[in-house]
This record gives sequence, C-alpha cells and structure tokens, in this order.
Amino acid sequence: MLDIKIIRDNQDEVQAALDRRHGGYSVSELVAIDKQVRETQGEWENLRRRSNEISEQFKTGKVSAEEKEALKAETKELKSKLVDIEPQLKELEAKRDLLLQSIPNLPDKSIPDGADENANVVVKSWGEIPDIKEPKHHYELGDELGILDFERGVKLAESRFTVLMDMGAKMERALMNFMLDLHGAKGYREVFPPILVNRDCMVGTGQLPKFEGDFYKVEEDNLYLVPTAEVPVTNLYRDEILDEEQLPIHHCAYTPNFRREAGAAGKDTRGYIRMHQFNKVELVKFVEPDTSNDEHEKMTRDAEAILEALELPYRRIVLCAGDMGFSARKCYDLEVWFPAQGRYREISSCSNFGDFQARRANLRYRPADGGKPRFIHTLNGSGLAIGRTLAAIMENCQQADGSVKIPQVLVPYLGGQTHIRKAEATKTPAAKLV
Repeated sequence: MLDIKIIRDNQDEVQAALDRRHGGYSVSELVAIDKQVRETQGEWENLRRRSNEISEQFKTGKVSAEEKEALKAETKELKSKLVDIEPQLKELEAKRDLLLQSIPNLPDKSIPDGADENANVVVKSWGEIPDIKEPKHHYELGDELGILDFERGVKLAESRFTVLMDMGAKMERALMNFMLDLHGAKGYREVFPPILVNRDCMVGTGQLPKFEGDFYKVEEDNLYLVPTAEVPVTNLYRDEILDEEQLPIHHCAYTPNFRREAGAAGKDTRGYIRMHQFNKVELVKFVEPDTSNDEHEKMTRDAEAILEALELPYRRIVLCAGDMGFSARKCYDLEVWFPAQGRYREISSCSNFGDFQARRANLRYRPADGGKPRFIHTLNGSGLAIGRTLAAIMENCQQADGSVKIPQVLVPYLGGQTHIRKAEATKTPAAKLV
C-alpha cells in the first residue's frame, strides 16, 4: 500500500498519479478519515496523559483531601471519556486502513499514459512468425492427438477445467521442469510452497480486500487456493527484518493456480488459454530500492529466455497506466504468437511493485550502515504460464502431417521423443456424455 504520510502531504500529486489509471480512484475520503483519526488519536492521548498525571500526583502522597476528591471526580470523567473514545478510534482506524488498502500503486512516471490496452507500447519483438498454411487451433490439435480432453474436464469439475492425457501431461511436466531448471541455473532458489494460504497472505500482495470474491476460498478454514505462487512466495518473509547482506533474494516456484475468472465471461471459452486451474512457474525477487529497476529488466529477460529457448516468437509490451495491475508501478507483458488466431497473446507479466507490497506485508531490511529498517522492493513475473506455453508450442510447431514438433530443449525431458503424434497417444475412447 501507499505511505499515508505521502498521501497526506502530497494529496494533489498523488491524486494526479492515480488519475492516470482511469479507475475512478480518489484519496479525498481517505485524507478526511485520516484527519479524523489523528484528531481522535490526539484527544485520546491527551486524556491518557492527564490520567497519568493524576496517578503520579496520588503517588506523591502530597494531595490534600479537598484536591483528592476533585481528582477522583476528574479521573472518573476521564475514564468515561476514554471508554467512549476508544471504540470510535478503532472504528476510524479500521475505515482508514480499508480505504488505504483499496488504493492502487502509483504508476511509474516512465510508463505511457492511456486508459486501456490500446495505449500499450511494443518495445521489442523476437523470432520469426511461422509460415503455416491453414493453421489449426491448439484445441483442435489437442483433440485430434488425444492429449487435451475438455469434455472430461467439465465432467470432473465444470467448464474451464481440462484433463491432459499422455503426451499432453508429459509436455506439461517437461515444461515445468525445464523452466525451473533454467531459472535455477540463473540463481533463483526454488520454493515449493503451500497452495492454500491465509488471508494475511492475500492482503500482503494486494489481492484482498480490493478483489474479494475473485478467488476460490475454503470457507470453513478461511484459507484461499493460490491464484499465483507470487502470493505464498512474497509472504515468505512477511513481518520480518532481513539484513542488507541477505539481499537480493531471488526465488522461483511452481504451483497450480486457481482463479474464478469471474470478469472473463465469454472470453476464451474454447481451448487451454483461460482456465480456472492452470500451472505456472513464478519468479519473485526481494531487492534493495535502488536496484529494483535494473532487477525488473533482468527478470523480464529471464522470462524471455524461456520463450527464446523454445523458439517461440514473442513481443515485449510496456503497459500503460490504465491497463496495469493494482499493485504494480511498472509492468511488462510478454506476448507469444498464436498462428491460428493470427495474434499475440499474453504469456507472462513481469512487475515492479516498489515498496507497495512490502508496506502491506511489513517486509523490511536493516541497512548495513546501521540505519533504521527500510521497506524492501518486491518484483514478480511469470516464468512462464505453462498451459499457455504448451498451447503456443502446439500451434507454432504443428506439422503438415498433423503431428507437433517438440522444441529441442524439451526432448531430453521426454526420453528423446521429438514429435507428438496421434499414433503414439494412448487410445483413449472419446467422451460420450449423456
């Protein structure tokens, strides 16, 4: 979250920055409530101060009988006022904190203005678009090859769930291992976190309270299925003070991810693009503030390295202020080419959050010079979304004979197999739902 002192002292500048997001955000109510909190806090402190003064007077034993009665009456009145003011103060603080948690991060000055994706800017393109005559969609290939079973996914759960069969399952696993191995070789320490997290974790990274209802929740235990490994990994060091010598910390993690996709009704209803459950390898960094911009660029390059190793054409986009996620101050999207759609589709988002998440999760480090603890800067990026990567491979590497050529870097993970062929898939009977 933002520093309330910065909002208080720079209201106009903060509001102008928030206006760039085109989300209708306003800090006026927050500033007004914050003023009430400070006034009420001051009143409470004055009452407590006076109460303590009276206690000290009694301790001296030099209070006359006449003064004693007056001070007792004043003490009674002070206690009554404190009883009245304390719940008021708590209520105001809770309201202020909720408003503060509902304000997004301020966009970095370097990113473009704009209200939506139409204002995003392509900053890089890589690879050659494959020349495929009448390319098939990945879901058509998946059905023909017998490796993606959408109907049985619906039978087992509901729409937007899929069963991967045979080489589909093996490819998913191969991609996961390849991504983790490549990132591990670059110094990312692997983490395998819980996929159920408590509410504090969701608040810490900015999913809650703003997006309440967008996630799968186990009501009885008040736990959430992770929407991304960013949530548990970023919260690894919540409420801790690290030493400067421990930074930077780079982690990578594989988890399944769960999202309701409530705001995506009607989008990508076919295929393996927008699932309620999907697999992803995530990159998370904890760094010193003056290095976060450089670390952001390096993280994005690490995600791009996966696409380049798989020889998938992609482009990098810097998101405009109006299209950026709630917690990010700057974000790059990586988009991979889908031949059947004739367009690029997002496969990774790499974000620099500054100290926004650190303030929410109380993530700090102690400078080597002995100064006061400072908030860490956090970053995260998809490295990559595995399902979308598999779908992109199927479309970009489809062959005239109906097979799919496996990228060379994955061949060792698949026992030397070079193609996905229909004849090699286990003969699974087609689903006949009645």
